[in-house]
Amino acid sequence: MSVSVNKDNFFTEVTKADGLVIVDFYLDGCVPCKRLSPILYEIEKEFKDKLKIAKINTGFNKELVDEYEVLSAPTLLFFKNGEEKERLHGALNKAQIIRVINQY
Repeated sequence: MSVSVNKDNFFTEVTKADGLVIVDFYLDGCVPCKRLSPILYEIEKEFKDKLKIAKINTGFNKELVDEYEVLSAPTLLFFKNGEEKERLHGALNKAQIIRVINQY
């Protein structure tokens, strides 16, 4: 199950997490973000023991948006054992995301 993340729990949920964490920077009302949400849910079910999905609402977490230089929503950051490895932006499809997952 995806976890809601903010500056208070980012360290624990993302940088201290073992394995792969996909951080979804989204914005309420963003159409591409709304289209991405069910795709991430499917991926989470398929890879349930292999990754975690952390969701960050950019409207309420400006500090993290600034720290990670997120310029648009949606933006996915892929962390492996606490280190950012890759990022994707915009309207994404499932195959694009799985391609990155399979690299790590």
